Amino acid sequence: MTVARRAMTGAERMLATCRREPADATPVWFMRQAGRSLARYRTLREQYPILTLAKTPELCKQITLMPVEELGVDGAVLFADIMLPVEAMGVSLEIQPDLGPIIHAPIRDMQGVERLRPLEPEESVPFVLETIRGLRSELSDGRAAVIGFCGAPYTLACYLIEGRPSRDYARAKSLMLREPAVWSALMDRLTDGMIVYLQAQVAAGAEVVQVFDSRGCGASLTPCVHRARRRSTSARATRRCSRPWLRPAAT
Repeated sequence: MTVARRAMTGAERMLATCRREPADATPVWFMRQAGRSLARYRTLREQYPILTLAKTPELCKQITLMPVEELGVDGAVLFADIMLPVEAMGVSLEIQPDLGPIIHAPIRDMQGVERLRPLEPEESVPFVLETIRGLRSELSDGRAAVIGFCGAPYTLACYLIEGRPSRDYARAKSLMLREPAVWSALMDRLTDGMIVYLQAQVAAGAEVVQVFDSRGCGASLTPCVHRARRRSTSARATRRCSRPWLRPAAT
């Protein structure tokens, strides 16, 4: 007698795949799934700036759930901006529509690095954690896994040094090669901050976390520089957020 297996929920499918365990199908999610492709999101963007949406838990939760409700994806990617924790570390910035982050005082020396404060997520980004808690409650039926994320230290450093989006990030790469002590100090500060940020997301209920590294920032790096200056920091962040921080599947 053959007994049919129960179909997995979206969360079960996502978590099984992340653990390299058998799943009934390949899970589907998109990094920027809560965005301009959705009419309801565009309506909200006409009413609120992006940082207001990201810092208002009820609106943020609503946007995060849109792709789950409309597309049936297996993961609910937290609607946020990669610059939120950087702002909480003391960086004055704004997000300009159709351009991206503008840093009011770019960091290009050791004094700038030393002005960065240690990140205290519960105090400085409580809205992110409140959103995650609300999502876990809303998705308690297992429709989708809650996916948190942060920007990779390299990507964040590029923005902080350049002061705005760039085609080639020449200032950032120049500082990396000519001022290695400043670069290393900046990457250490950012990596430590992102580790704390991701750990706080996991503690709040994120079932999966990912590090978002913009290909545009590192596209022209040589392979050896990529390994030495970029990949190592992202690897350190992900290692520190794996076990024992990996949240077990609900039973």
